[in-house]
Amino acid sequence: MKKKLMIIAVTLIILLLLLFGLYKLMNARTFQFFGGLTDHVDTNQKVVALTFDDGPTENVDEILPLLDQYNAKATFFLIGREMKQNPAEAKKIAQAGHQIGNHTYSHNRMIFKSPGYIRDEIEKTDKLIREAGYKGEIDVRPPNGKKIVGLPYYLWKHDRDTIMWNIEPDTYFTKVSDKLDYVEENIQPGSIILIHAMYDHTGDEIRVIEGILDDLSNEGYTFVTVNELQNMDGK
Repeated sequence: MKKKLMIIAVTLIILLLLLFGLYKLMNARTFQFFGGLTDHVDTNQKVVALTFDDGPTENVDEILPLLDQYNAKATFFLIGREMKQNPAEAKKIAQAGHQIGNHTYSHNRMIFKSPGYIRDEIEKTDKLIREAGYKGEIDVRPPNGKKIVGLPYYLWKHDRDTIMWNIEPDTYFTKVSDKLDYVEENIQPGSIILIHAMYDHTGDEIRVIEGILDDLSNEGYTFVTVNELQNMDGK
């Protein structure tokens, strides 16, 4: 009886460890089993990449002039379904010379999905990105940053990068001032900053973007796209 209970206990412990390992892998910002992953770039130059997830929405009309005011280029990881609903906003991003990335078609978590599902989510969105007029390399950011094997394997087979981040003010704070303090305290050359501004109707996220642009510009930073940042790796 004791032996049976011990076997059950050991089995449960192993199962819990496996589940914990999967959870950590699913949420890993700096590691995946297949392909290239970029969460920041090692560089001596004072450059950072400002990235926006989700949308596009009407908030694009506020974000783009702000970026232009600071001569900043950014990377927008757009959702295919929302690009289909708001094609004009996606075209504005491309016309302004910013990078457009793929944030999947439906924004479902890309874990425990079939290869066919993953392919459709990426390729349908790629098509919409091209229809918006964007001609550059299309990087991919998993919704909520979650991935295990399927998505990284697909991207690896197609020689494409997974783009994560190392600065995420929206995750930890709600007040504008706290978000700006967090960025100021953690910024370093080569950082990738994640901002969620597409669904904000309070104006707070626009203030965060303006604060980041102003603070870091005053410190001598330049804002570049993710692809431009990757080209500075090691420089």
